[in-house]
Amino acid sequence: MTNAGVYLHIPFCRSRCSYCDFATGLYESDAASRYVEALTKEIAGWHEVGNEPEVDTVYLGGGTPSLLMPAQLEQVLTSVRSRFQVRADAEVTMEMNPGSAGSSASGKTAEPEELIDTLNQFHDVGVNRVSFGAQSFDDRELARLGRSHDAAAIKNTFANLRASGFENISFDLIAGLPGQTIEAWQFNLDQALALRPEHLSFYLLEVHVGTPLADHIRIGKQPVPDDDLAAQMYELMLERAGLAGYGHYEISNLCLPGFESLHNTKYWTGQPYFGFGCSAHSFDGQQRRWANERDLSRYVDMIERGDSPVVESQNLNESETRAEAMFLGLRMMQGVSARALLDQFGFDVRNEYRDELARFREAGLLEIEGDRIRLTRPGALLSNEVFAAFV
Repeated sequence: MTNAGVYLHIPFCRSRCSYCDFATGLYESDAASRYVEALTKEIAGWHEVGNEPEVDTVYLGGGTPSLLMPAQLEQVLTSVRSRFQVRADAEVTMEMNPGSAGSSASGKTAEPEELIDTLNQFHDVGVNRVSFGAQSFDDRELARLGRSHDAAAIKNTFANLRASGFENISFDLIAGLPGQTIEAWQFNLDQALALRPEHLSFYLLEVHVGTPLADHIRIGKQPVPDDDLAAQMYELMLERAGLAGYGHYEISNLCLPGFESLHNTKYWTGQPYFGFGCSAHSFDGQQRRWANERDLSRYVDMIERGDSPVVESQNLNESETRAEAMFLGLRMMQGVSARALLDQFGFDVRNEYRDELARFREAGLLEIEGDRIRLTRPGALLSNEVFAAFV
């Protein structure tokens, strides 16, 4: 049986980034304590599927999970291990912002000794991978994004993570920022690659309606992002990271050999994952998807009343299941196996999507080699256009 992943949503941040539309709010110690109690109660009473598979990945996302106290983190992870059979060698990832660990009580950046002590405790309770919200090494860009850290905090926190025994660290980097130049992006890449994290996640800025950034662009306070320049930044990222030894294994993700994100790979390859906390999503690995209440206060109230927090549920039909397997699988740079899709779903993708495959192959967006159908590098950049054909 395929192993499952567990996702834990921690919806607290020290400040709100201008581009963010995630289910998050500002950190308050009382609210965090109440939320942790609700989260562990949800996990303990969970019964959405029968014959649960073994768990080999746990992912704490948000928000800023590192704002939790180590004792709170231990409480949450203990509840997961009590409810599920978690492998001893499971990948346990925590998202983190520079300088955030150990700072929640005061709201200020932690002192070095406090930060190292907190990171040691996170490591001791089982976190073995950190996904690090660097975003940029330019202090002016960070300020425009509403980030609460500077470039020095990135380097200091990275050094402290290494000192605390973390050997699997991922950086998030954002390109295509309003007013960002190709020279500024190259500087960001050089700074990130010099530190040599095991994993790099690359994002082209998305402007979501209702965020402060969208409002700033609408009124002319910030320029409209340049899509063509962002495409050049993507190409530069792949080129420079490739020369540094990073493999491009998913549209937006690169890593040193053997350091792919095991948890995120579940999303792209149709493996089961179970989400807990407000706004968390789940998939049983077959046909059913469901999602929790997004609003933090309503989620906590539902759990405290003993109600299920699930507010959305969908059973995919055969056509939807095939389409998901196709366009999610194409996110992986190794592509999809026509033979595997035939064995799993009983359809020959080369016949069912004959016209679409021919069109994208002629346009240079897809390549077909033996059993494999995969995006080309230009196809990765225009992936949404390709995926739309299979939805």
